[in-house]
Amino acid sequence: MSYDDAISALSNDALKYVKNNNVVGLGSGRAATALVKSLGKLINVKDYKIIGVPTSMQIKLIAQKVGIPLVEADQVDFIDVVFDGADQIDSQKYVIKGGGGALLRENILFSLAKKVIVMADKTKFVKNFTRTVPVEIHPLARSSVTKSIEKLGGKAQIRSLDRGYPFFTENGNIVLDCDFGTIKNPKVLSQKIKQTPGVLESGIFLRKPDVIYRAKTGGKFDIL
Repeated sequence: MSYDDAISALSNDALKYVKNNNVVGLGSGRAATALVKSLGKLINVKDYKIIGVPTSMQIKLIAQKVGIPLVEADQVDFIDVVFDGADQIDSQKYVIKGGGGALLRENILFSLAKKVIVMADKTKFVKNFTRTVPVEIHPLARSSVTKSIEKLGGKAQIRSLDRGYPFFTENGNIVLDCDFGTIKNPKVLSQKIKQTPGVLESGIFLRKPDVIYRAKTGGKFDIL
């Protein structure tokens, strides 16, 4: 089942939140990629002056291709609006991110944003989180953080590439994918994870989106 038509449609609708001279945060993943392509068309048609802040090399390359001027997060004091996807969204509107490994940069952009807009297909919406939680850690803390995750009731596994090599983020860190089963209190869990020495970011984001787009079948979407 494909949600591509709906994601394309909602990415065009989401452009209504972009104004001339805005600083725009560009998340990673399928929905964010569609948004960036639509944004490239918008600035050409309306001659908008937009500055983009990318979260990953993947989205940086796409943004450059469609002509969006870019800066890094440390070059701006704030971001007008951030567009990003999500790996899961629970009934409290918390999100899990980090499936692509850009969670640290994505959360930095969330913290700088005046408005956060998340876009995801309907399969990502759940009552309680059930998927693994990505946790970005310093490589030297692999053993100690793994033990700490176990004390919190989780089981941590280092993220690896197809041939068994460890996955490294663009920041030079590694990711532990942590299985906590069903998560009913994500805020408390995320706070405990982030208190662990060596942890740089938790994939449970505590900044809730201001707007959530949900892609449905038949090219349709709704806004939460």
